[in-house]
Amino acid sequence: MSNGNTAAAGMMGAGVTGNCLSRALKATASNAWQFVAGLVVLVVLWWLAIHFITQNPDLAQFEDFSPAATFAAYPEIWEDGTIQAALKSSGFRLGWGLGLAIAIGVPVGIVFGRVKWFQNLFNVPFQFFRMISPLSWEPIAVVVFSGWEEAIIFLIAMAAVWPVIFSTAAGLAKVDPNWFKVARNLGAKPYHMVTRIIIPAILFDVLTGIRLALGVAWIVIIPAEF
Repeated sequence: MSNGNTAAAGMMGAGVTGNCLSRALKATASNAWQFVAGLVVLVVLWWLAIHFITQNPDLAQFEDFSPAATFAAYPEIWEDGTIQAALKSSGFRLGWGLGLAIAIGVPVGIVFGRVKWFQNLFNVPFQFFRMISPLSWEPIAVVVFSGWEEAIIFLIAMAAVWPVIFSTAAGLAKVDPNWFKVARNLGAKPYHMVTRIIIPAILFDVLTGIRLALGVAWIVIIPAEF
């Protein structure tokens, strides 16, 4: 290739790269503006809700829940450590609860999706327990555990484990059975089946289940802590 052609190819490549970078920056800026717009809409709806609620003189005390009052209180509760302490304690409980849900849910989901007799035996009980409100377990948690910390973690884990189990099992159901036949013919052991076939194949579904579990855990942790 001549020097002229090489230079032209280089300029063309640089132009394509520049266009791709420009489109990526525009998309990022657009997403950022949409995110900010969403926050603005949320604050406006929040303000409108408090405004209409406090029109009733009997509910005037809810004025302290307005966006202005809330944002004005942030500096004080940040300086005295209230926010940091709350984030630390809630993050600890959320982390442990979600961690237990993942540690239990992924192995159980693999067995549930892979072993037919296990699925037939436990499908009805799992579906029954899944439909129970997580906060309904609170009396049992209070009796079984000696402290509130353990009880709250238990409630979070009970709420978050089901999305992980069923997402993992659903991902495993989509795996081609021939993969397992080929692996067995090649002498793969159960450990290799899990690490080389099952985990890579269901990883996306497991992450989807964890994302759903995180949302459920956030919903549960607020009433559980109070």
